[in-house]
Amino acid sequence: MDSRYLSFISIIVLSMFSFFTSSTSEAEFLPFTISSNKFVHRAWLDGDNVNTETTSSPAKSPLPSPKPAPKRDDDIPESSPSPSPSPVDRPTPRAPAPSPVSRGAQIPKPSPSQDYGPVPAPAPAPAKRPIPGGEWQVLQNFVGVSAMHMQLFHNNKVVIFDSTNFGPSNLSLPKHRCLEKDYLNQKKPANIDCTAHSFLYDIATNTYRPLLVHSNVWASSGANDDDGILVQSGGYNHGSKKIRIFRPTNGETCDWLEVNQMLRQGRYYATTQSLPDGRIIVVGGHAAFSYEFFPKAAVSPGGDLYSLPFLKSTFDHIEVSNLYPFLHLLPDGNLFIFANRHSILLNYMKHEVVRKFPPIPGARRSTPLTGSSVLLPLNLTGVRDNPISIESLDAEVMICGGAKGGAYVKASKGEHVLASTTCGRLKVTEKEPKWVMEKMPLRRVMPDMLLLPTSDVIIVNGAKRGSAMWEMADDPVLHPVLYVACEPDPSRRFIVMNPSSTPRLFQSSAILMPDGRILVGGSNPTGSYKFQGVKYPTDTSLEAFSPHYLDPQFDDVRPSIPSIEGAPGNVNVISYGQQLSVKFDLKHLNPGRGFDVTLIAPSFTTHSFAMNQRLLVLDCAGVEEISNGVYNMTVYAPPTKNIAPPGYYMMFVVHDGIPSPGAWVKLE
Repeated sequence: MDSRYLSFISIIVLSMFSFFTSSTSEAEFLPFTISSNKFVHRAWLDGDNVNTETTSSPAKSPLPSPKPAPKRDDDIPESSPSPSPSPVDRPTPRAPAPSPVSRGAQIPKPSPSQDYGPVPAPAPAPAKRPIPGGEWQVLQNFVGVSAMHMQLFHNNKVVIFDSTNFGPSNLSLPKHRCLEKDYLNQKKPANIDCTAHSFLYDIATNTYRPLLVHSNVWASSGANDDDGILVQSGGYNHGSKKIRIFRPTNGETCDWLEVNQMLRQGRYYATTQSLPDGRIIVVGGHAAFSYEFFPKAAVSPGGDLYSLPFLKSTFDHIEVSNLYPFLHLLPDGNLFIFANRHSILLNYMKHEVVRKFPPIPGARRSTPLTGSSVLLPLNLTGVRDNPISIESLDAEVMICGGAKGGAYVKASKGEHVLASTTCGRLKVTEKEPKWVMEKMPLRRVMPDMLLLPTSDVIIVNGAKRGSAMWEMADDPVLHPVLYVACEPDPSRRFIVMNPSSTPRLFQSSAILMPDGRILVGGSNPTGSYKFQGVKYPTDTSLEAFSPHYLDPQFDDVRPSIPSIEGAPGNVNVISYGQQLSVKFDLKHLNPGRGFDVTLIAPSFTTHSFAMNQRLLVLDCAGVEEISNGVYNMTVYAPPTKNIAPPGYYMMFVVHDGIPSPGAWVKLE
């Protein structure tokens, strides 16, 4: 073991990291077929019970064994619902029912007093055809920097970066630009690093260029402000109090800048959330049981550093289990905070905990026993007619994956215990909310969860065994899983999609791109860049996953957005509550099937959590055909900043479950 590991252990208290050799082989999967008798993507897989679990003999660790974790109430087997049918017993596939949640507009039948132009005759029902399971594409085989962090910008570029202290990368800085190396606590002025640890990826051209980051961004956090500028904070060692900005431009000169203002407390593994007033809140981090804001108030009686005892109470002295807490801004303006297995509602304006929620059953969900979380889509249908309902808008949090208490300790000894199979949903706006548990078709620790334009959730990356941290997980999960939240039958909500061939373990990431694809990268489970001689090498490739809705068979029912009236200029600036006319083209209308317009905030993704991710289904007043194949849909922008903080969003028109390419709008 080299000195970097020993230094890390002495600082983070995250116990020991082991090198292991596991006998577990990559799982073999049966092919999955999703079929429907209607031309619509809402078809459900009648659940295959894919048993891919094997028994792994614990490997002997060269490290001293950590002390056993004390017995806690989460160290119990998770209860599971009845298993889904085996492939032999698979029932006949059923046709999907219309979504009970989708309240999108439908084209009205013309009357003598209405003239919407020619309405196409109903097409004959298409032949039964399979719904595809998605497609993987390698965008870049070897960028040279592993994608620990990702942030999408409104110019369709993505800033990607890794830690600066894992050794030289395989991407050189231009013009002989170099930086003093920072290997944990060892500062060597004579030892310089002329390799890049960040790059800017251009989605349109599939090209990238190196960037110079000036301090250690390992396990940092970030959020775009209301002007689309990334405010990025924290990290490791001398980077833990740094605040950096990245201003996206279309030129070749934009690069990282560090501001003079610093965080009040070092933040390593903290989480960031954009707020309605334009500020950004930074919560937690390793041994940082507090929160603060950027920019700081000119005069603040609390000194802009506020204690949060909840974080201390969820801290485990053996396994930590509360790093990167999940944050979700609710429609009433309060902040949902989840760590370990527990959650609260924080009024950050008054600095008061206004509510405590019941613990989620079963596994722990926070790093290093890492799960993931999303705030399920906020449906704004009808809010313009009932302003009283705005602050009481239904809000539901979903958390998936993780591992039982003790999994990290066992992984350090080479024993990789099974990851969690469960997801929990909590309606946080109910008077007496309770977790509703569901079973995933595949176990996962370190999953990434992303909201799709269709209001579905996709789960990618991770492993079936072990925990986060270096060489602590085994048996990668290569299959994405689609989760259809509005499906009334829980047994039919999960759909297993086509697999990647690349393991994505610790420090991988994923984001939604404006064209509807998922950008996936990273995985550095070795602690330094190792490309051979290890079971799971460092990965610096970039992949794109195209979900089922991008299959060419749906091109004739896929809308496209040429313009947004009421949002003049190239930027498409819209105001709160504003009536908008969204013009879109459509080759073929599926009669009787509705439309939705959704807004999605671009996420900052790292360590299995997409910060600031948010999806809104806009209130719609109607849709009409104004000429052959050209339609106009009247919708209303979000009514308040609590529901949608100011900034850039991707707008999608969704027809019969098939989304258009996204169009950027700026909400202010």
